[in-house]
Amino acid sequence: MTKPYSPTTTGKIERWHRTLRRELLDDCGPFASLAAAQAAISKWVHTYNHLRPHQALDMATLASLFRPNPQPEPVKVVPAQRSEPAPVSAEPVPAALVLAPSVHAVEFDTVLPASGQVSIIPSVQRIRLGVGRAGLRARIWVDENTVHVLVNGEVVKTVPSNLDAEHLHQLKLRGARPAGPPPAPPSVDCVGDLPSHQALEVERTVDPNGWINLAGQRVKIGSELANRRITVRLDGHLLHAVHDGLLAKTLPSPFTSGERPRLRGARVAATQLPPAPAAVSVERKVPTDGVVMVARQRLRVGRTYAGRIVTIYVEIYVEDTHFRVTYEGAEISLHARKDQHPVTRWKAKIHAPKI
Repeated sequence: MTKPYSPTTTGKIERWHRTLRRELLDDCGPFASLAAAQAAISKWVHTYNHLRPHQALDMATLASLFRPNPQPEPVKVVPAQRSEPAPVSAEPVPAALVLAPSVHAVEFDTVLPASGQVSIIPSVQRIRLGVGRAGLRARIWVDENTVHVLVNGEVVKTVPSNLDAEHLHQLKLRGARPAGPPPAPPSVDCVGDLPSHQALEVERTVDPNGWINLAGQRVKIGSELANRRITVRLDGHLLHAVHDGLLAKTLPSPFTSGERPRLRGARVAATQLPPAPAAVSVERKVPTDGVVMVARQRLRVGRTYAGRIVTIYVEIYVEDTHFRVTYEGAEISLHARKDQHPVTRWKAKIHAPKI
């Protein structure tokens, strides 16, 4: 019996049956009993392994070159040793827990099918990448703990591995090669319990209404990032949305700082938080009551500026967002942003005078 979805194993067994039939069964004829058949086959197996030379091995026997592999040791999670608090540095902070590298890690290249779902071993693990990446060439890095999927040299997905050492050996038989170092930090499910100060990252696609799903919770990111692929970074009590290498938005985290939810596809953050983009500006013409509207929020500028066009800068900070109102380069007021409604109108409406 062979495992399902393993044609390479089936082919090897069929080739061995051919050799058994040609070198033993075709010459010996019917056996008198099962015991006689077993004795003849055992004798032939001994001859095949210990006495019969093989041209592919420079006329050596199989038994002379066979070396049993040691039983692989289980992967151990080793906490980093910290004797005293490290000084604040501009360098990236290393992960708090280190996963022992696997000696069985392999990698292979594949073309993503039209379904957008890549099969590592169809009966064991499949990874959905989306139909938008169909036809692209991907590199798969996999060991017993983590699977990394790379497209154009960038890691697009990191998930826990369902494979064991035998599955990785099957991938080698199918053409997979020994892998180099991991291209990204391991999956969170494989590093055990993390300290509360350890930041996590996970990839998500914002839906058309500006929402994402995190561990069964709906989080409002904003319609300005609708249908965009973003990196969500959970850092303490804050949630950062990163898009195109820039900090797009910072929101309160839906999880407490000590809560470590099981996020699908999460990984340990290995880099520092990217910088925020420059502040965006909008223009408004101040009406007679001196109040303008930006992102559904009323900003009192003052009747003094009625009829004039002011510029409002939407400045993004780490934990808060403000509206900074300026006129002719001078700041005239500062307003705390009360909600996360996106800015949809950028220019001032200038109505033609009534005749």
